[in-house]
Amino acid sequence: MHGLARGDLYHVWVYLQSGPQLGLVATLLVWQAATWLDRRTSHAAWSNPIMVSIAVLAVLLLATGTSYQAYFRGGQYVQFLLGPATVALAVPMYANFATMRRNLVPILVAVTAGSVTASVSAMLLAHALGAPRDVVISMAPKSVTTPIAMGISQDLGGIPSLTAIFVLLTGVFGGLVCVPLFRLLRIVDRRAQGLAGGTGAHGLATARLLLVSETAGAFGGLAIGLNGLITAILVPFLVRWLGF
Repeated sequence: MHGLARGDLYHVWVYLQSGPQLGLVATLLVWQAATWLDRRTSHAAWSNPIMVSIAVLAVLLLATGTSYQAYFRGGQYVQFLLGPATVALAVPMYANFATMRRNLVPILVAVTAGSVTASVSAMLLAHALGAPRDVVISMAPKSVTTPIAMGISQDLGGIPSLTAIFVLLTGVFGGLVCVPLFRLLRIVDRRAQGLAGGTGAHGLATARLLLVSETAGAFGGLAIGLNGLITAILVPFLVRWLGF
């Protein structure tokens, strides 16, 4: 019976690998387990469900010898939902629209300051470390969501694929540290948390904050859009001003 059970499991696994069910089912199950763990740990930094899910899925694929292509046949359906999920941020934004309208000027000032600081500090740091111009330019839009960042990088002479990596690393780091950092700095205003997370680390930080507070997620979504627009306008001037 034990051998039969193992054989049955093997055939089930082979069947899942041959179709799109593997990536879809594995992603959904791992995500549910990761969010449960995150709730049990009161949103500890190490229990970030996005990071936990990525790590667990990577280990599963390596341990079972499953290719990424086989996984992505089902994982692509989850990726497709990224668009509707982004649009769904309009729901908490609508619920907080009155607050956003009353604080429009402070919001614009805060996001603009964050945009300039993120771009200038990244370019100066890369330049100080001896990076060539195209790498310095590629760093400039690192805090902007990927499609906008790659477009900015390409127009200014950067390397779009490298920019995408910088954007991903920024989002991963921001998603890991945002919640414990706010606790350390005693920033309890959910609006301020959302603006800081969305401006500094775009969608990954906003997704993390949305698990903690709908208000923080709403302001994070607003910051993502505003930061993308402001960065696209200001970065060309900043590049020329800094002499790159």
